[in-house]
Amino acid sequence: MNGVLTFRGGIHPPHRKSRTSSLEIKKAETPSILVIPMQQHIGAPCIPIVEKGQYVKVGQKLGEAKGFVSAPVHSSVSGIVKEIKKWEYPLGQEVDSIVIESDGNETIDESVRPVSSLEDLSPDEIRQIIREAGIVGMGGATFPTQVKLSPPPEKKIDTVIINGAECEPYLTADHRVMLEKPDDVIFGLKAIMKTVRVDHGYIAIEDNKKDAIKLLTKKCADRSDISVVTLKTKYPQGAEKQLIKAITGKEVPSGGLPMDVGVIVSNVGTACAIANAVNVGMPLVERVVTVTGNGVKNPQNMLVKIGVTFREVIEQCGGFNGTPAKVIMGGPMMGLAQYSIDVPVIKGTSGILVLTEDEAKQHQVKQCIRCARCVDACPVGLMPINISNYISIGNLDEAEKLNVLDCIECGSCSFTCPARRPLLPNIRMAKQKIIAQKRNKK
Repeated sequence: MNGVLTFRGGIHPPHRKSRTSSLEIKKAETPSILVIPMQQHIGAPCIPIVEKGQYVKVGQKLGEAKGFVSAPVHSSVSGIVKEIKKWEYPLGQEVDSIVIESDGNETIDESVRPVSSLEDLSPDEIRQIIREAGIVGMGGATFPTQVKLSPPPEKKIDTVIINGAECEPYLTADHRVMLEKPDDVIFGLKAIMKTVRVDHGYIAIEDNKKDAIKLLTKKCADRSDISVVTLKTKYPQGAEKQLIKAITGKEVPSGGLPMDVGVIVSNVGTACAIANAVNVGMPLVERVVTVTGNGVKNPQNMLVKIGVTFREVIEQCGGFNGTPAKVIMGGPMMGLAQYSIDVPVIKGTSGILVLTEDEAKQHQVKQCIRCARCVDACPVGLMPINISNYISIGNLDEAEKLNVLDCIECGSCSFTCPARRPLLPNIRMAKQKIIAQKRNKK
């Protein structure tokens, strides 16, 4: 597969990655108090299986997954369980969380040990390791990985893609993981391929990360089962459906999943977490987070334990640079604005972005000038302005006929609109209402 691959539509927002793209991953200091939520994934929350006052160790299971779409939660430190209570959460609500006072000893739980070599493991055994390690999609979606790797028998998988696009502006965590953990990325891909019985896999990287492309291409030079492919730098190149289209030419059907066209996509961080679970036996208890934006003094790529608060991470980066206007979990396009910095880092925290007043400036909304830029930019082929207009008059039925539920909420329409129309917020709200209506009818 030659050339630079891409998809139709999309936009080219400023990268703003230069402040952290060359910075090696730095291990964050462990604070005395950590807060570990029981809900860190799409699906059913976990049930706490430890008690107040109990001593816990690194890698010890704290919460048991009770549903099929769920993932267990583990302790990232050793210490005493101080409380089990509701705590603020980056996704906007309060959830049951376990507050741990670290003893600073980093004592590893006895359950943390390598199980076997990858060659000796069966697909079901790999799935079980991934499940018990609490691994979820680390690109931000947090879908339980073992569920993704358990397609129904009629969904034959023929392609596995490791997603190293990292198309969101500002974020460089995946870039650094590929540079500093290339063998783990490759190992994770091999584990996924074995699990779903696929003979060939891809590592997909945008062409603004030439050093990562060069390194992984060199690492895979003697392998016929793995290809490193170059993607055009364009947003949202890392979205699953756009990634699949660019690499395989296949289109995921409306309302469908990648498995419907025989493809599984996993983030580079997820691949590394799988390698760590198989080779070391360590569950997912820490991750790389890009802390950046002009609102923070010393931007960094940091290896942060799950449960450390945003406030602590920002302080370890020198604190705020003046008065911040907005703090976002993730990138500026699809990230979530935070109402508090006392929320903990979770498995889906790819970045902590601190914007200044100038960076977060709200523009005045004007009348649509019928330029159709939003239509040209939509990577799904929707008509955002028409959908938004129907939503604004409360006609959700017509919005649904225009396939509003296919919107991937990338924000390309809002970004490109010269009139600054709130297209994505309207569409996102309509999707929530339509989905709620469908759920109530069941």
